[in-house]
Amino acid sequence: MKIGELSRRTGVSIRMLRYYEAEGLLAPHRTSAGYREYGRADERTVDRIRLLGAAGMTLATIKQFLPCVRGEGPVFEPCDELRVTLNEQISLVDHKMERLAASRDVLSKFLHDIEKADRMIGSATQS
Repeated sequence: MKIGELSRRTGVSIRMLRYYEAEGLLAPHRTSAGYREYGRADERTVDRIRLLGAAGMTLATIKQFLPCVRGEGPVFEPCDELRVTLNEQISLVDHKMERLAASRDVLSKFLHDIEKADRMIGSATQS
């Protein structure tokens, strides 16, 4: 399939597919005319890149991870040496969640303070 078809089937822009190629994540076959030809394996690779990206992995990490993916489905069977990478990614997500929870607490306190002030102003004007 041509790059436009791969883009349509995966929902990834042509520009991003070319970027994946430049970064070494995709290696399409080239026709004698120089056109990129993608196969089913390339489509699965793009799907995996999207899945790992949605999990918060950077392209550099995904590039390390992809060679260890086996099989046809979305199930990952990573190389043993990449267990460390997965644990690091989980730690990063946990840290982001902690920061988001702290941010939420700050925002909730601001909202509570504003609502409390509104109630005090409302009761003072009714007196």
